[in-house]
Amino acid sequence: MDAVRVALLREVLAGTQWPGAARRFAGSLRRSVAPVGGNLLLVGTEQYEPWHLAAHLVDEAAWSGLPELAPTLVRHRVLPGEPAHLSVGLGRLEAARRGHTLLVVAPQEPGAGLLERVHDARRAGATVLCLDGGDPDLAALAHDALSVREGAGELDLDTVQHLVSAAAGENGLPVQRGPRRLRDRLARLADRLTAPPPGRW
Repeated sequence: MDAVRVALLREVLAGTQWPGAARRFAGSLRRSVAPVGGNLLLVGTEQYEPWHLAAHLVDEAAWSGLPELAPTLVRHRVLPGEPAHLSVGLGRLEAARRGHTLLVVAPQEPGAGLLERVHDARRAGATVLCLDGGDPDLAALAHDALSVREGAGELDLDTVQHLVSAAAGENGLPVQRGPRRLRDRLARLADRLTAPPPGRW
């Protein structure tokens, strides 16, 4: 999702909790990685690998001049012959300690094995941040968490990941606008997305 689409999404969601919640969580992420120059580990569940979030954070790191936002993607299964940046297995979590940040993305239950590794990383001094589907055990381990419960309505966890990654690379807060009705914001978004490109008449 590019910057224009993120801006339109934020406009549609203005007046809801999500833009502010994403910025708050992204602020926690930046505060945890900036002082130590990175050491960001990103891990999902056995069923869900956060590929898109990893890619977006790498992009934001480059565009914003904040290389510490670029994560190491930690994978549950590493196949032989994969490139080095895709060959970091769960054993990497055992080395997490003070100065490391562990960002866990778990749309569903993380499983006992991952919970145990996250607990060990926290006990060793790592900062634990979670984007999750509302798992109470994972939330209890997190220093900060943003939960998106399935069927809650407005958004899914993938969309929230876009908001978080975009906010993590921002250098300032946007100008606040007055409240508008959701229907009005959706109508404006539809008009913009269906309008012909300028200068084509």
